[in-house]
Amino acid sequence: MLESAVHWLLNMLALPDVGLSSVFIISLLSATLLPLGSEPAVFAVIKANGSLFWPTIFVATAGNTIGGVIDYWMGYGAHEVFAKERKTRWFGWLERYGAKTMLLAWLPGIGDPLCTVAGWLKMPFWPSICYMAIGKFLRYLTITSMLLLVPDGFWRGLLTWF
Repeated sequence: MLESAVHWLLNMLALPDVGLSSVFIISLLSATLLPLGSEPAVFAVIKANGSLFWPTIFVATAGNTIGGVIDYWMGYGAHEVFAKERKTRWFGWLERYGAKTMLLAWLPGIGDPLCTVAGWLKMPFWPSICYMAIGKFLRYLTITSMLLLVPDGFWRGLLTWF
């Protein structure tokens, strides 16, 4: 019974019939502090159905931005817990450049914590979210476009290698 429940859950998360839902969920979860990457899911959906290029990019951007908003609010709530860290150079840089630093929210490894720190510093919410969305959109557009330039033979060879 447990095995069938696990299979059901994995099947549900994969959402094989509804690729955009999968992209949204994976993009949202990967923008939180969970160590996931959403680019492979975005690329897979676009590669399987090229007509979904723009919808997939927009859905991934929305999911990833909402995940960034979750990070922002976690940081906003943690403000008092980390008050002593405010004296570091990192926070001074963020305070100096403000919401525009959210353009870097797409960076692997530091982007998600950056969103959390933005909330912690109580940066203006809507400008932060707008810059965050722009940065994440440009990341998905650039990475997916670059991956689509790779010949199909490479991907088939990579699959046989694994």
